[in-house]
Amino acid sequence: MSNSRDDPLITIGVLARASGLTPSAIRFYGDCGLLVPAAVDDATGYRYYKEAQCQRAVLIRQLRAIDIPLDAVAVILSSDDDAAARLLDEHVGELERRAHNAAKVAASVKASLQSLNTVTLSGAALAGAIDLVGTAAACSNDHAVLTGMFLETRSNALTLTATDRYRLITRSLALHHDARSDWSTVVVSSDLAALAPALRQLDIVALTPTSSGLLVAGAGAQFRCMTIREPFPDYRTMIGSLAPVVTRVVVAREAMLAAIDEVGGASLRCTFDGDIAMVSATHEGPRHLPATVTGPRFDVSFDPATLRPAIATTVGPDLMLDLARGDQPVVVRSGDDGDLTTLVMPRMPDNFTEGVQ
Repeated sequence: MSNSRDDPLITIGVLARASGLTPSAIRFYGDCGLLVPAAVDDATGYRYYKEAQCQRAVLIRQLRAIDIPLDAVAVILSSDDDAAARLLDEHVGELERRAHNAAKVAASVKASLQSLNTVTLSGAALAGAIDLVGTAAACSNDHAVLTGMFLETRSNALTLTATDRYRLITRSLALHHDARSDWSTVVVSSDLAALAPALRQLDIVALTPTSSGLLVAGAGAQFRCMTIREPFPDYRTMIGSLAPVVTRVVVAREAMLAAIDEVGGASLRCTFDGDIAMVSATHEGPRHLPATVTGPRFDVSFDPATLRPAIATTVGPDLMLDLARGDQPVVVRSGDDGDLTTLVMPRMPDNFTEGVQ
């Protein structure tokens, strides 16, 4: 990697603070070709950007905040002022509604927090994460820990993770107040789900792990959720051991869901090639969807009961699929939130070969 004083580079962290995007979101938009790094360190893979890219990053954040699809963002950024304005005018009504909701700011913490392990965050954000992540928790008690939700704090964030061995969802939330030291605990998912409606009404909630469970407090009320002592699977090591991505697909979320519903069946075959995503079942012809496919053709099969909820819980109009091998989990990333990640196990049918063709 080389650099000059006339064209100084900034780190991804500096760009994140200047633009309001998370580092994960910046990497996502880089992978999409919207915010390509100016340089990448050959030894570490760390990304660097030009200061002039801050304005582009801000524009991308603003456009995505009003649900403009990735392809339209690219058109707007490359268009003249009049053409861009015409596209933006179509979203004014939605922008006004979102601005009204965004005007509701969180209240400051009403009581000083004494516990070193207490963290605080938005109640609505926590409720939303519980709703999303909880869908991946197991229903059977064969493995009790899989019926729980793994909560862990690190780097000023709370991460919630759940898995039933066929699907895994992990979501990170920014904290208003971090603990003095990191902690983790497995909480009974049904207890958290029961609290979600109340949490959604609270500006700020405090979470404190105790020997008798997880204490959840806000607006003068306190709740206690039961915890599971069995250790949660080491999902970070599993994710880190996945084979390198060979094919990456960006496709519209609603179109993918509609195709899954239309073909039905007990097994779905997905083929990604060029600018097309094909979804088919054994008794139905394929549904063709426009997609952006980077890499060679890739065939993979899923149980629709596993794939559909994985896609339904993503955020935003677009989703990204990272495909490595036909026998390894597919990583589903949300176009609007790089901190929400889902893994889906494919299924291996007997009548065709999976993976790169």
